[in-house]
Amino acid sequence: MARADGPALTSSSESRGKASACVARADGPALTRSGSGREAVEAVWRIESARIVSTLARSTGDFSLAEDLAQEALAAALVAWPRDGIPASPAAWLLTVGRRRAVDTYRRRVALDERNATLARDLSESVGDDLLWDPDRIDDDVLALMFVACHPVLSREAQVTMTLRVVGGLTSDEIARALLVPTATVQARVTRAKKTLGAAQVPFEVPPPDERRERLASVLNVLYLVFTEGSSATSGSDWIRQDLAHEAVRQARVLAQLVPDEPEVHGLLALLELTAARFPARVRDDGEPVLLEEQDRRRWDRSAIRRGRAALATAGRVGRGLGAYGVQAAIAECHAVAPSVRETDWDRIVVLYEALGRLAPSPVVELNRAVALSMAQGPAAALPVVDELVAAGSLRESHLLPSVRGELLRRLGRDDDARRELERAIDLCGNEREREVLARKLAALG
Repeated sequence: MARADGPALTSSSESRGKASACVARADGPALTRSGSGREAVEAVWRIESARIVSTLARSTGDFSLAEDLAQEALAAALVAWPRDGIPASPAAWLLTVGRRRAVDTYRRRVALDERNATLARDLSESVGDDLLWDPDRIDDDVLALMFVACHPVLSREAQVTMTLRVVGGLTSDEIARALLVPTATVQARVTRAKKTLGAAQVPFEVPPPDERRERLASVLNVLYLVFTEGSSATSGSDWIRQDLAHEAVRQARVLAQLVPDEPEVHGLLALLELTAARFPARVRDDGEPVLLEEQDRRRWDRSAIRRGRAALATAGRVGRGLGAYGVQAAIAECHAVAPSVRETDWDRIVVLYEALGRLAPSPVVELNRAVALSMAQGPAAALPVVDELVAAGSLRESHLLPSVRGELLRRLGRDDDARRELERAIDLCGNEREREVLARKLAALG
C-alpha cells in the first residue's frame, strides 16, 4: 500500500490475552483453575459470544432479543462467577441463563398466548441439551449472525459496529476505543441498528444462494475495513491497533471454516494473515514506526506467513483464478518471501497491481502501483502515474498521495517540490505516529 510500510494492503487483543491465560478451551479444566471469575467471564464471552447470540437468535427467532438476552446472561455471570465460582461448563451456563431469560420474557409478554407458551416450554426443555455444548463446533448459526450484522439495510458504520459487537464479542467500551468514538456513539449505533433490523423484519438465517454471494461480499468488506484500520490506523497515537486487526483475522478464520468453498474468503484470510505477520517488526518498543526497508525480517511471524500462504493456495484451488482479495494476498506474499526490499520481486508486484486495477479499480490501487513501479523501474517511471492522479483530483483529502509524490520527488533530487508535498502530507495525516515519520523525512531534506 501507499503507507510507510510498503505497497501491501493498506482479536487477539489484551482481553484475548486474558482469554489465553484463563482458558485452554472454553469449557476446559484450565478455566476452572482461574483465580479470577471476572477474567473468566471476559475470556468465555470473547470466545463464545457469537455462538451464544446465534443460538439464542435461532431459538427465539428474534435477533434483537437474542442480543439483549446474551447481554443479560453476561451481566449475571459477572455477578455470579466471582461469588460462586466458575461453572464446569461456562458457555453452557451463559446459554442456559439466556434461554431462561427468554422464557421469562415470553411469559411476561403474553402469559395466555398458546403459541408463546409452547415456545417457552420448548426452550425450557432444551436447557438440558446445553451440557452437550461443543466448544470446537462451528455451525451455520454463526454464519447467519455474520450476515445479519452486515445486512445491507444497515449503514457501513453500523455494520462494522454490529460485527464487532455480536460476532467479535467486544463490549461497547472496547468498540469505542477501537473506533475512536465515544461509548455513547457505539451504544446509539447498536440501538439504531437493532431497531432497523427489527423494522425491516430481517430473518435470522443464512441468505438463499441467489443472495449469498452479494451479501458475503459485504461481510468480507467489513472484515477488510476493520483490519485495515487496525493495521494502519487513520488517527490516534498508535500506528497499529493490533486488537482491532487481530479480531478481523480471527473472524476471517471462522468465516473460512463456515464457507470453505468460497475462494475470496480464503483470499481475504490469506491477505490478513500475511499482512499481520509483519506486525512484530513494524513498531519499536516505544511505539515508533519501522519502515519496510528497515524492518528486521527475522521478527516476522513465520507461522502467520505459513497460514497465509496456505490460505492463498486454497483460494487458487477452489476458485477460477484469484479475486481482488486473493491478488492483494499474492502481493503480500511477494513481500513475505523476499529476503529484503532490494530482493523483492517488484516486477511481479507491478503486474499484480495492474491485475488488481482491473478487478477493483481505485485511486489507491493506482497509487500503490506507482510505488511498486518506482521500486522496479525508478521514480521517473512512477511520477507520471502519480501526476495523473493529482490532475484527476483523486485522493484530494488523503495524505497518501502527497506523501508518495514527495518521496518520488526527493529521490529525483527535486527537494523544494518534495518539501511542499511532505508538508501537505503532514497537514492531512490524522495519525500521530505517521506524522512523525513524515516529519523526519521532511527534516532530512534540510
